[in-house]
Amino acid sequence: MAVRRSWLDVPFAEKDEAKAAGARWDASARRWYAPRPDLAGLERWAAGPDVPELLPGEDRSLGSGLFVDLVPSSCWFTNVRSCVAPRDWDRLRRMIDARAGNRCEVCGAGQDRSADRRLEAHERWTYDEARRVQTLKRLICLCSDCHTVTHFGFARVRGLAPQARAHLIEVTGMTPAEADRHIARAFDLWEARSRVDWTLDLGLLTGAGITPVPPPDPAARAGVARDTLRAQGPGTAR
Repeated sequence: MAVRRSWLDVPFAEKDEAKAAGARWDASARRWYAPRPDLAGLERWAAGPDVPELLPGEDRSLGSGLFVDLVPSSCWFTNVRSCVAPRDWDRLRRMIDARAGNRCEVCGAGQDRSADRRLEAHERWTYDEARRVQTLKRLICLCSDCHTVTHFGFARVRGLAPQARAHLIEVTGMTPAEADRHIARAFDLWEARSRVDWTLDLGLLTGAGITPVPPPDPAARAGVARDTLRAQGPGTAR
């Protein structure tokens, strides 16, 4: 008879503290659990309700395949992870990975620590230029290689542009010339969108029972991006 686990929601920053309090890691589920059903000493991490597999209003057909998907500079580092509580982010990440079968939704790769390949969540947005509203419409599971391609500008900052370009060519079948034209068009679009201060619409999360923290005002986001880049430095994953 299978033993039902008492699952925990443990943000990454609190994993050592939870482990010291008795939490255990289930590698197959990629989730922390309590070794005792009474949660003694682990109550603060008691699991909340699961996030629905399809977020209300989510368009899982939006932005299929691999492409350079640059975020306007006015919104750098102002993303879903920065706008939700760490425990809510852990719940979202777990749902995103699970519904993708713990595989990249673009290239099909799984997590591989020996190859320094991780699974990461990426946001797909739509842009209403008339209202200047950037709306979250999809969350997708990407391997770190595909995620680096989508954020090609950040790949340049980190010195990873050649690897990102090679991965784009490998996955899409583009010729080198086609890849270069694709990257150039993506940067042209990025430059146009970066001239606008966008209002972020995170209603997709609210419908799933997650309350986002209001993002920084558009005027403050450039400083947030600058400080984050300075703190992370080259060679750091987003």
